[in-house]
Amino acid sequence: MRIGVLSDTHDQVARTVTAVAMLISEGAEALFHCGDLTGPEVVAACGRLPSYYVFGNNDFEEIRLRREMARVGGICLARGGDLLLEQRRVAMTHGDSLPDVRRLRALEPDYLLFGHSHRPTDERDGRTRWINPGALHRATDWTVAMLDLETDSVRWLKVDRKQHYKL
Repeated sequence: MRIGVLSDTHDQVARTVTAVAMLISEGAEALFHCGDLTGPEVVAACGRLPSYYVFGNNDFEEIRLRREMARVGGICLARGGDLLLEQRRVAMTHGDSLPDVRRLRALEPDYLLFGHSHRPTDERDGRTRWINPGALHRATDWTVAMLDLETDSVRWLKVDRKQHYKL
C-alpha cells in the first residue's frame, strides 16, 4: 500500500490540491495529513482518497475541521494516534507536543509520521522510522512524501511553484 503524507499546508488550498493530485498520479491509496491544515478546504482537497488527520498547533477551528473530515469520510486522530495498515503500525502526530510524541513513540510503531518543523525528515530510531513530509507553506521547497508500506521506501515529491491542478 502506498500512502501520501502531507503536513503544514496552512490553508494553502491550491498547493494542497496540486500536491494531492501529484500523490494520486504517483499511486497513493490513502492520505495522511500531519496537522496545521488550518481550514476545512484543505480537508476537502485531501478527501479524494481515504484520509487520516491530526491537529497541529495552528488548527484553531477543530469543530469545523472535524465536520469536514466527517463529510469526506476521513478519520480524525485528534492530537495523535495510530492504526494498523498492511500489518504495519503507523502512528501520526503533528510534532509540536512532546507528551504526544512520547506517547506514540512508546508504542514502537513501524512509522511515526509528523510535521511541524517544515523540514523533510527520514530517520530511524530503533524499530521506528520517523518521517516528516516537509511543508506546503513557509518552506524553501514545497514537499510531500510517498511511503510504500510494502517496500518500506519513502520518497519526496516537490510541488512545482508554477504547476497547479484542479479537483
